[in-house]
Amino acid sequence: MKVLILAAGYATRMYPLTRDIPKPLLLIKGKPIIEYLLEDLERDGRIKEYLIITNHKFYPKFKEWKERLPYRNKIRLLDDGSTENQNRLGAVRDMEYVINKMELQEDLFVLAGDNVLDFSLSVFIEEFYHKTCSMVMCYKEKEIEKLRKTGVAEITEEGILFHMEEKPEDPKGEYAIPPFYLFRKEDLSDIAKGIQAGCNTDSPGAFLVWFCKQKKVYAMKMPGKRYDIGSIEEYQKKKNHGVG
Repeated sequence: MKVLILAAGYATRMYPLTRDIPKPLLLIKGKPIIEYLLEDLERDGRIKEYLIITNHKFYPKFKEWKERLPYRNKIRLLDDGSTENQNRLGAVRDMEYVINKMELQEDLFVLAGDNVLDFSLSVFIEEFYHKTCSMVMCYKEKEIEKLRKTGVAEITEEGILFHMEEKPEDPKGEYAIPPFYLFRKEDLSDIAKGIQAGCNTDSPGAFLVWFCKQKKVYAMKMPGKRYDIGSIEEYQKKKNHGVG
């Protein structure tokens, strides 16, 4: 299995804080957000390689950061060529770019690099190996305003995702789908098919809106809490106190 970390956004909602530093490299308790994810995955021991897709503006920042990591030889940085928010590729096209560039033929764990968790992703990986389809994580969200800012799914009693909307004004489901996806290697070609079919490419969840209509997708209940650093206020809350 390989891991793809999406880190090519510009986080304009957090300007001026993220004008010159990518959000995944912001510090929480003295450590970049992305390192918490990598350290957890590295402890799992089943990851062959980490692929981090960033933009041309922040590529040097990530390159400098990578050089001090003990497992840096397992990290491959990729530059999607964009230089500002106005010409960004979008998360789905970034996924397609990496799959084509690396000629990927392995199962792929796709996640956003700006999330902090209070649980290990190993439980997600372990569950994946007991299933026969691609997977996402989900959690119940009661606040309508929060549902309007994320992917929202309807899920069967057996845990199958059968309908999804990305940032809906009037959410039909109650399950939020954060950007943590495990794709079977045979499903990777569907990303290009989804783009060709006209799926939105800006956020990773937009692909799932199309994909869950084509293939069986299992949704695992999140075993803990996820903290999305989506605003300066949220970042300041976590900066010195971590998670929990």
